[in-house]
Amino acid sequence: MKELIECIAKSLVEHPDQVRIREREEEGRIVFVLSVAPEDMGKVIGKQGRIAKALRTVVGAAAVREDKRVMVEIV
Repeated sequence: MKELIECIAKSLVEHPDQVRIREREEEGRIVFVLSVAPEDMGKVIGKQGRIAKALRTVVGAAAVREDKRVMVEIV
């Protein structure tokens, strides 16, 4: 799933070399922390958070297939 998030994020931003994803476990679920360049933050979040919501939906669907609980944070 980390690779999935990275692939989607890098395709959205102007500075793909600054895309970083950290992974941690918290309360029985995996939390992916996505960080991008400050000027790319709006592209990852989208208008009214639509792109961020879509990213979370896709990752959530992938997690269900693997029987895991995940969460994506964008910082």
